[in-house]
Amino acid sequence: MKAVRIHQHGGPEVLQLDEIDPPRPGAGEVTVEVKACALNHLDLWVRKGLPNVTIEMPRILGSDVSGIVVETGEEVVVQPGLSCGLCLRCLQGRDNECRHYKILGSQVDGGYTERLNVPVGNLLPKPKRLSFEEAASVPLVFLTAWHMLVARARLRPGEDVLILAAGSGVGIAAIQIAKLYRARVIATASTDAKLAKSRELGADDVINYRELDFAKEVRRLTHKKGVDVVIDHVGKDTFGKSVASLARGGRVVTCGATSGPDVDIDLRFVFARHLSLLGSHMGGKHELAELLPFFDTGALKPVVDRVFPLEEAAEAHRRLENREQFGKIVLRI
Repeated sequence: MKAVRIHQHGGPEVLQLDEIDPPRPGAGEVTVEVKACALNHLDLWVRKGLPNVTIEMPRILGSDVSGIVVETGEEVVVQPGLSCGLCLRCLQGRDNECRHYKILGSQVDGGYTERLNVPVGNLLPKPKRLSFEEAASVPLVFLTAWHMLVARARLRPGEDVLILAAGSGVGIAAIQIAKLYRARVIATASTDAKLAKSRELGADDVINYRELDFAKEVRRLTHKKGVDVVIDHVGKDTFGKSVASLARGGRVVTCGATSGPDVDIDLRFVFARHLSLLGSHMGGKHELAELLPFFDTGALKPVVDRVFPLEEAAEAHRRLENREQFGKIVLRI
């Protein structure tokens, strides 16, 4: 079968199309004929290499998979998080906190391939109204955004939410989920075109962060109150302003640090204003099951930026790395 693998860390050129033998499914696993696999920034980090993280080579990237179960013909989406299933956190439905938690395409082989073996417990029915490319655009980013807003921030109707990098997969998902919870959404992006698309998704107010200081603009838009929740996965370049954008009792939720992990925070500001800084990593299996029905009703919608054939994975990586996309970049297998 065909698979795009990396044999060493580096730029997009290290993505190599290989012909390999299909691996046999292990105990409790089934084989999925992969139809589509969406890209995430995690793919870029694994390809380039992460500090103090060893990636066994060769490695097949790709966390977001949709396809057909070979044994049954069922159309499915794959929950990208793998856990032991036996520890207390797994049994409590907090499998994303399992000590043995792994993500497809990172610690184990992922979906840049024609066939993938996954535990049967990681399969969910594909929403019928979605194409395979659209379905592959859902799992990681919508699960991440759902966990950030619903489980961690405990978003309430009527609250003000600031969503950074609105053109990213997490940003697009967060806008829709926040509106589902009847929140007011302020979204930031780097271009007016991306901001216009953010409004189409439901953003009430938008800020071009290249032209305006978004923290000051948030204060203006909220009549100096600030927002109740900030969704930040940018990190170093934005985190200080994210904290400064909060109202008293507000919450910053972070799930990543694409611009770097080292941030400066004035703790006096945190305790004096009763602020909460919340970390969030993926989400539990049950949360993906909770949100998928909203795609069948049309309340949530995936946004596909562009579809590439598997053989053009390197070009897909370049587009994501250059931040040219609005929505998900998808490989068609």
